[in-house]
Amino acid sequence: MDYLAYFAAGLLLTNGVPHFINGISGRNFQSPFASPPGVGESPPLVNVIWGIVNFILGYLLLTGVGDYTSGLALDALMVGSGSILMALILSWHFGRLRASPGIEDR
Repeated sequence: MDYLAYFAAGLLLTNGVPHFINGISGRNFQSPFASPPGVGESPPLVNVIWGIVNFILGYLLLTGVGDYTSGLALDALMVGSGSILMALILSWHFGRLRASPGIEDR
């Protein structure tokens, strides 16, 4: 179960990045709170808050479950795997949205 928590931490920490970066850059960005969820865009403040929530939850999973060890350990490998998977999913999802007619790059 620890490794699953570490994998989820990687997912959350990576998911927080685009929301936080777009939010602090003053850009609208897709979020689960927009209409439709994950497709519509939310204002910058919502994205900053959502990014911070993801960072906090990811951190809590890292520090609150098991004895996380960084470095070349299975713990770190699971976090990295979750991060890589989320990065690939986000790039695929948002790349498709931005390529669709009516969605402008900002």
